[in-house]
Amino acid sequence: MSENVVQLHKPAAPPDENEPVTTLTVVPDVPDAAPAPPVPLWVRSGHAVKTAVTHDRTRAAVRAAARHGLYTVNGGRIVARRTWDGRTGARYERMLRTAEAAGNLEAAEEWEERLQRFRAARHHRRMDLLHSPVEAVKGVAVGAGMSIGVLVALGVVMALNTKDIGDVITPLSATVDFIALLIRIVRIVWGPALTVGPLLALLALWSVGRKQQAAPNWALPANARSSEGEPITPSIVVKALRDLGVPALRNAIKEMGDAGASMLGPITIAGCGVEVDVTLPSGVSTVEVQGRRRKLAENLTRHEHEVFITIPQAARTVRLWIADSGALDEPIGPSPLVTDETLTADYAKGRAPWGQDLRGDAAALSLYQRHLLITGLSNQGKTVALRSLALWLALDRSVQFLMGDLKGVGDWAMFDGLATTLIQGPTDEHVIQVTEMVEGAVDEMNRRIQAPPGTVFPPLIVLVDEAQVAFMCPAKDEDKRPYGGAKANSRYFMAVRKIHNQGRAVNVLMWQGTQDPTNENLPKLVREGAHTRASLALGTESQARMALGDKAVDGGAAPNLLRPGLDRGTLVVASDGITIPAGQSSITVRTHYIDDEAAEAITDRAKALRDGVTTLHAVERGEERDPLADIADAIGDVERPLTADILKRLSLLNADAYGSWTFADLKRVLEADGVEPYKSHGRMVVRRDAVHTALADRADTDSASAS
Repeated sequence: MSENVVQLHKPAAPPDENEPVTTLTVVPDVPDAAPAPPVPLWVRSGHAVKTAVTHDRTRAAVRAAARHGLYTVNGGRIVARRTWDGRTGARYERMLRTAEAAGNLEAAEEWEERLQRFRAARHHRRMDLLHSPVEAVKGVAVGAGMSIGVLVALGVVMALNTKDIGDVITPLSATVDFIALLIRIVRIVWGPALTVGPLLALLALWSVGRKQQAAPNWALPANARSSEGEPITPSIVVKALRDLGVPALRNAIKEMGDAGASMLGPITIAGCGVEVDVTLPSGVSTVEVQGRRRKLAENLTRHEHEVFITIPQAARTVRLWIADSGALDEPIGPSPLVTDETLTADYAKGRAPWGQDLRGDAAALSLYQRHLLITGLSNQGKTVALRSLALWLALDRSVQFLMGDLKGVGDWAMFDGLATTLIQGPTDEHVIQVTEMVEGAVDEMNRRIQAPPGTVFPPLIVLVDEAQVAFMCPAKDEDKRPYGGAKANSRYFMAVRKIHNQGRAVNVLMWQGTQDPTNENLPKLVREGAHTRASLALGTESQARMALGDKAVDGGAAPNLLRPGLDRGTLVVASDGITIPAGQSSITVRTHYIDDEAAEAITDRAKALRDGVTTLHAVERGEERDPLADIADAIGDVERPLTADILKRLSLLNADAYGSWTFADLKRVLEADGVEPYKSHGRMVVRRDAVHTALADRADTDSASAS
């Protein structure tokens, strides 16, 4: 192995012309190799500097230096504040202002009385100080005289005992010598004391600061910064609010005599966390606190998803729910539908066991006469959450289901033999089938509405999962009416709107599940027609408003702050069918997960309650009819029949096809072939010859096309 040759060079232009710098160049012992250019030692790479600055030991040293320095400085501030409070009436004045701000006049009067007593006592002490020098001189003179007298008397006694007259002054001489010794000791100690005294004072201030942890969180040691499982206390909440970055809030807390404790209500245990109401001082808006959720969570040493901020009924108040560290990442227990095989459902009076709220209480939802909408991002548990409600309701034997699964991967296959109709698939043909299914539910709704008053109908649940596929479908029927979209002639949209408008009264209910809502795939009129609106994790606040409505979001609902993937199955629900704490507009529910195997077991129990249901996998279409030809048959020989008479005759001709027709349907078909109804003597009529002419023209057109 060849050895390297080390050469010395002197740089041509070092940073300091007066001080040449020696550089090293390592040249490998390679034949004919060109020597490498010299590299001055004063050149430093940015990577080396960055490594030195970010090295763990360097960072630890910087933190330690900052920590201990701030301990001393802030310890001095704490001692100064305590001294000032002890020598002045500042403490009483702060408590007095706090009581006045809280409107507690009795406490304010008590603190004012204490302040007056303190001032009177201080004045009395100061007046005593005016006479104290004279009294002190008198006292010293009397004390000195008595001491000398005692020492002389002691010396006389000693002289009588020893027969030596010189012993009379021996006690006085010994006292003088003792005083001289003390002076010598003080002179020896005084110099070091002047040096050590300030150091001891600084040590005392450092000890006070260390005890109070008076340093920024980043400078504290790792074990002090770690808050795993740290309980939430009033001081922690107040400090978190003080450091929230709202100047008015920070200043108000500083001026409060109790350091902000009066803002807080009782901290109560609420499930896997605690809950506290915070009354904000004047000048601070609840919106300012809501908008700083992440910072508040970090100040409370929690993750953002572990802190929820809602607005209760009390004015200028926010309600904080703070989870125990890591509690929300633990799964909840199984659904009662799985653990209790004897469980049954009651559509009218029962509540579906859906999961748990953040307080750990059971979250049960009433489904009675409520349209339902569940939305969220893809793969967040929407289908499982919607299916768990249907599984519970299936245990009521009176409930009927019409189901359309526009995903078509078998998530609803267990309802085969339980639902009257079950359409599964994502294609346009499946959308057409689902649309006709919903339109059939509209016909059933109209039939029920026309029934005699007081008639009780069994609940009919029209359920469409992945409904955004229907709204975005581009297919059109033979009359050029689109199946998708949100226009007045969009078939799926209009059928859903009709059920939303009138279905609840006759127990025809619309349940929809959609993903990633927009105005195009979830029209405004449809989402606002649902009584129960629930949302899983979403991407933006605008989507949250689409899913739950402005009122819920303004009240603190924030499905856009749920963590996609990590908070799978967690819903924010806005509904009067679930128990929501007073003053809140929504509630967060962690739903039970029911897998496919457990769902099949539940549907088997539901099927056992019924006599047997034949499930249709496609909507049965009647014979193909020609509406214009049927209109001509209904007109017969009447030259100008009334449109009302034509509708009656069409219904008699085929009730399934024309039983639900209105004047608008009749007009649409006629105008499509160039026939326009008109008024005669104030009533709408149709010209018979125009209808026959339109039929003849269409026949000629078809013949020409065929040839």
